[in-house]
Amino acid sequence: MNKVAKLGHNFTGAQMSPEDTRKMVDYVDERPADLPGDASALAQAREQMNREEGDVGSVPVPGSVKGVLKSSFDKMLGNNPELLIDKLGERLAFERTGVRLYEALMAKAAACETGAELIPTFKQIRDEEEAHMFLLVDALEALGADPTAQTPCADLAGVVGSGALKVITDPRTNLAQALNAMLTIELTDHAAWELLIKLADDGGHASIGSTFTHALTEEQRHLNTIRSLLARELGVSGS
Repeated sequence: MNKVAKLGHNFTGAQMSPEDTRKMVDYVDERPADLPGDASALAQAREQMNREEGDVGSVPVPGSVKGVLKSSFDKMLGNNPELLIDKLGERLAFERTGVRLYEALMAKAAACETGAELIPTFKQIRDEEEAHMFLLVDALEALGADPTAQTPCADLAGVVGSGALKVITDPRTNLAQALNAMLTIELTDHAAWELLIKLADDGGHASIGSTFTHALTEEQRHLNTIRSLLARELGVSGS
């Protein structure tokens, strides 16, 4: 498995066919954007669809007496319990995907000549992501919510994570490319835990937010580790 991309027969760039490129530019010049058929019609169609379509999903009504009471009490205090539950569901889905991503990353590393030494590091992060999952399950249950429910933001988290999973599980990608995809995931993960703690505190659940501080510290380490490994894999000095 190569560390970096190779020079090869890539004909996707415009420089590979100057004559055809000139024809394309001339064609665009002959048809200014202000004529019928420009992008404004597409923009209008998108705006109309955004107005007409419904939501991605909904936060389920609490299925327990405890959940109903807690939700009602939060609303009496002027809080928005649905928002916190939605974001907790998002993190739970994201952490679950993170476990799968690191398992795929371990398989990628095993296929590399020098990747075997990284497997214990990836396994540790994988185990910590799994622990974060159960931390979120506990938080949702403490609010009387159902941790098995798919909230709207949880649905979106699955879509976001699917892109990185495709990159890492593609047999053609190398370790550096997989780490690059993982860096995007870890940047998002770290920022999202910061936001989740703030949402819990602002929603009157500081005790729940306090249980997330250790997870945030671990996510910072995950981010630093992936950033450092990517730099090393690319041969960046001072990494």
